[in-house]
Amino acid sequence: MSINTILFDLDGTLIDTNELIISSFLHTLGKYYPDRYQREDVLPFMGPTLHETFESVNPEKVEEMISVYREYNIKNHDVLVKEFAGVFETVRTLKESGYKLGIVTTKVSNVVEKGLRLTNLDQFFDVVVTLDHVDKPKPDAEPILKALSLLDAKPEEAIMVGDNSHDIDGGKNAGTKTAGVAWTVKGRDFLTRFEPDYMLDNMADLLDILEAEKQ
Repeated sequence: MSINTILFDLDGTLIDTNELIISSFLHTLGKYYPDRYQREDVLPFMGPTLHETFESVNPEKVEEMISVYREYNIKNHDVLVKEFAGVFETVRTLKESGYKLGIVTTKVSNVVEKGLRLTNLDQFFDVVVTLDHVDKPKPDAEPILKALSLLDAKPEEAIMVGDNSHDIDGGKNAGTKTAGVAWTVKGRDFLTRFEPDYMLDNMADLLDILEAEKQ
């Protein structure tokens, strides 16, 4: 059965929010634990929800730390966020070719909308499932299955594209094909361990994969 639906993670996959996220974590953690956290220390925090991350750091101050993080994140968003090479053109081609397109992210809606507008990607997606829309985020299957339902698509006709283990495991749990992106900040080797069906060196690789899937 050929693929007719593509679901994307947002951060680190479609838009380059890496510097924004890293600096937001360093700002927040620096306020509570001066000089304790370095850049490499916060890389494991990229992917899980903010609640999961800050609960692992300080269960007593989770909501407070999320608030500090989000305030900094939104204030610095438009300065630090960029799009990855090849993303806009590839997504536009997919849309023009009639594919159903959705986003499944562990971010909250208002920040997602901000990033999509900034990169002009908002015009291409029929469905955006954010943290606000689900009880259980990726790697649980719920958000992916929700996006598929809204797109009237079946898991076996879909592929989940992402830069983190949550995306690959989430896709597998939902029964979709999976694709990792080699530009993940955690490194290609890290993502390969989760055995995605495909690894993209550039987003345009997706077009070749979809063509091959039709055979």
